[in-house]
Amino acid sequence: MNKSLITGLIAGAIVATAGGAVAGYKMLSGPEYAQVVDVKAVTKTVKTPRQECHDEQVVQKAPTRDPHQVTGSVLGAVVGGVIGHQIGDGKGRKIATVAGAAAGGYAGNRVQKRMQDKNTITTTHAVCTTVYDSHEENIGYDVSYRLGDEQGKVRMDHHPGERIPVEDGKLVTDARPQSAPKTEG
Repeated sequence: MNKSLITGLIAGAIVATAGGAVAGYKMLSGPEYAQVVDVKAVTKTVKTPRQECHDEQVVQKAPTRDPHQVTGSVLGAVVGGVIGHQIGDGKGRKIATVAGAAAGGYAGNRVQKRMQDKNTITTTHAVCTTVYDSHEENIGYDVSYRLGDEQGKVRMDHHPGERIPVEDGKLVTDARPQSAPKTEG
């Protein structure tokens, strides 16, 4: 046999063995990526309180300097006494004067009370209530994946895309950037 033929056969056997070892290693180490089957966003509702105010008009009884209507009672008694004094004569005049003063005092008291009750003031007050604004906030993703013949689920803090990297048979779920596939050119 020819020396170059033997050298070629040995070199070919070495290359074939090395190539098979590399391919076998890749098969033993498993796939480099897990295939993403489904991704569902996980959210939570966040409520933020805020004050909502509006002005409201309030009608109140105006303050008075004579809350017991003494002025109305006195003036009514004087006017009623004068009118009662005009009626009758003698002892009847005295009774009419006293009765007129009593009736006039009561009437004057009621008239002043009605006038005071109608005397009002209007003020404006701010009325505030707490209301809540709510919005949805993304807290992660529930990811269903297929790794070889097995299926599983994992929660991730970022959207994984179409596949999840695998190192030493385990998913790499941290948010490191994936390298772009190499292109020949």
